[in-house]
Amino acid sequence: MKLDRCKNGHMYDVSRYATCPYCKSEGLDLEIKEDKINLVEEMEDDDKTMAYWSKDVNIDPVVGWLTCIEGAEKGKDFRIVSERNFIGRGDDMDIQLTGDNSISRKNHCSISYNPKKRIFMITPGQANGLIYIDNEALYDTRELKAYNLIEIGESKFIFVNLCGENFDWNKEKSKSDKEVL
Repeated sequence: MKLDRCKNGHMYDVSRYATCPYCKSEGLDLEIKEDKINLVEEMEDDDKTMAYWSKDVNIDPVVGWLTCIEGAEKGKDFRIVSERNFIGRGDDMDIQLTGDNSISRKNHCSISYNPKKRIFMITPGQANGLIYIDNEALYDTRELKAYNLIEIGESKFIFVNLCGENFDWNKEKSKSDKEVL
């Protein structure tokens, strides 16, 4: 087998093909200009790709953070998004805390942001280990406030909110919508 490269950069076996079979099957009649293929110059205006921005972009914006201040992941931050965020060591958790085996794999606890009431809540999960908020054990769902100290397993975290009383993504969106009208 003897390989050769065509002018468009395809590799092909010259013992089997007289010309590049890829160029022939793709209908390419492009010329190399300075060792680069410039497809934009070769296309008609109707063939150009146009950017399309959907109104409903699938971005789940951050509403707050957990920052590890003590433990296996000291210095690392974890994004909190709107509604429920399940916390545990497992790959399927919204917030995955690795390196601390005293944290349950599945649903050690959850942090939720309620966009209608603009508040954060923390709820214990099905783990055997307790969660502490500002050195008090958490047995039931409780509201989280900015800079609460959260202990999960042998790790400690500071909770920081972005959304709440002073800011919310929905509120900002509605302000910009009114300005446009």
